[in-house]
Parts: sequence; C-alpha cells; structure tokens
Amino acid sequence: FDQHFIDYFNRPEIDGWEVRKALGELHNCDVIPDPKIVEAALRACRRINDFALCLRIFEALKIKCGTKKNRKIIYPYIMQQIKPTLDELGIPTLEELGYDEPEFFIPQPEYWWERKWYIFILSF
Repeated sequence: FDQHFIDYFNRPEIDGWEVRKALGELHNCDVIPDPKIVEAALRACRRINDFALCLRIFEALKIKCGTKKNRKIIYPYIMQQIKPTLDELGIPTLEELGYDEPEFFIPQPEYWWERKWYIFILSF
C-alpha cells in the first residue's frame, strides 16, 4: 500500500491532476498516511510548484488524525518525521504560517449545542 503511493508520487512526469487524484485516493482510504508517503507527496507538489496543495496536504493530514486527543499525539509525530524534508524543500508548516487555527471561528459540531446557547431559548 505505502509503496504504491510512494512510487506514484515519485514519478518524474507526474502532473498536477495526477497528484490531486492520488491525494484524493489516499484521503479516501481509512488510514493515516505514513510519513514516507507524505514526504513523497510534498516532493511531487514541489516538482509541480503547487504550494497551496502542500498546505492542503497538511490540513487533510490533521483531519485524518481524528479526535483532538489523537491530533495531539499523531500529528506532531508525523510533522517531526517530515521536518527534514520540509526544511529541504523550503515548505513552512501550518503553524509557522498561522493557519493552524481558523481565522473566523465556527464552533465544532461536538460543541455546537452548548447548554448556555440554548438555555435562553428554552426559558421562554
């Protein structure tokens, strides 16, 4: 599984559409990608000069890590493993760019109906 994606991303003639297609297939799988796959995907993005897609990889990776508890464990581990590649390619992380938190806050679905929000409505 891992080697399939690594080989696909390492193809020298890969274009933007193929990178997006492979990332879509990878995101549809019920796995957190191995750091080696992420490194290969970042190198492919760098070859096609698509910086925005690099940031989308980080965002999707963060979502794939699951709950907040898992994100605090798995996401930093993966970022630590790919840090040399990021430095080599000159790609900043979401945290370095300030994109790790949304600009316009919208409550998460698990906190959407907090008691203080609906207690006022029910009191009428």
